Amino acid sequence: MDNSGNAADSPASLEPAALRPRRTAADWGWLAVLAMGVLAAGFVVGVIGPLFAIACDTCQDGVRNPRFVNALITLAWYAVPATTLGTVVGIFLPRGGARAGVIGLGALLVLLIAMVFIGRVA
Repeated sequence: MDNSGNAADSPASLEPAALRPRRTAADWGWLAVLAMGVLAAGFVVGVIGPLFAIACDTCQDGVRNPRFVNALITLAWYAVPATTLGTVVGIFLPRGGARAGVIGLGALLVLLIAMVFIGRVA
């Protein structure tokens, strides 16, 4: 049996990355806009989130003293920037894109809810 066709020449043997079209300038522009949105959301969660967590309507000075202040600081100083940076890097990876941006924004929302919950539980 002579097999004149080579298996490496068939489209099924090509890597999926070779079959995907390259990103256009418009694709890069939308990814840049998404990355800026993630950076803005990371700023809001990292700076404004802890303020929401310690705000108190019934307290005399308007500030609650949470019992888990170290957990709140850890989330604000380490988890939020790491999530934001990982999301921005994931957006620009070849297999990342909008899916990585949406997952990162969801993770930032979860971190914001966790910070408010930690501040309110105390």
